[in-house]
Amino acid sequence: MSKNSGSFRQKFESLFASGAILIAFLVAYYLFSAIMGDPVNFEGGNPKGQPLPGNYMGILYKGGQIVPILMTCILVLCIFITERFITLNRVKGTGNLAGFVSNIQTLTAKDKIEEAIVACDVQKGSLANVVKAGLVRYRDLENDQTLEKDQKITSMKQALEEASALEMPMLSKNMVILSTLASISVLIGLIGTVLGMIKAFAALAQAGAPDALALATGISEALVNTAFGITGSTLAIIAFNFFSSKIDGFTFKIDEAGFSLTQTFAAKIRK
Repeated sequence: MSKNSGSFRQKFESLFASGAILIAFLVAYYLFSAIMGDPVNFEGGNPKGQPLPGNYMGILYKGGQIVPILMTCILVLCIFITERFITLNRVKGTGNLAGFVSNIQTLTAKDKIEEAIVACDVQKGSLANVVKAGLVRYRDLENDQTLEKDQKITSMKQALEEASALEMPMLSKNMVILSTLASISVLIGLIGTVLGMIKAFAALAQAGAPDALALATGISEALVNTAFGITGSTLAIIAFNFFSSKIDGFTFKIDEAGFSLTQTFAAKIRK
């Protein structure tokens, strides 16, 4: 990959992340104001009044202005869960990883380096890219008479490490967004909960009879924000742990294939 293409790719990824968050916020605010805040969801057609019994759109709307922020978090989470599925599926390649590693081990043991390289081209994905880089160096070093055995093995390991370093950012890309959402969703929900409770206690503090509408509104705001925050945080934690386990599995396969290739090379190479 050239420096220019790498720089362009980084800029695109940054713009994608920023654009996804902005679009998610705009969609969330539209849903909150136009759909949830539709007068048909409220008694007397008044969004400032009580929602109709059993009308969840109206109930969610009473959560207040923190709700679209929490909805943004959930929408962003859905976007990047989809992105992670697509990216990791592309990283995996076209075939079964365990079968691919076993096939490469068999081919290299039989010294069929060119066939192994072709298998990498067919498999594609990050693991295949790393193995192919090692096989190309394997082929170049096999007949090199200018280097000692230890130097050849070191060169082989270096080729695998360099290829792995290029692929690892693709595996872990945007995981920080999932971990951030797992932390901030519940915190934003708590902010909404506190604001709702402030309104509820302010209604109770009214002289004479408490303002029942303001009290109900404050409690609704507190509970809706709590529910949204906990939901977003829970989903983000599940997604982060799921994709982390997938990435760990890919990393293990890359290490396994690299170690096997290096051991095979070390056993076959002449001193």
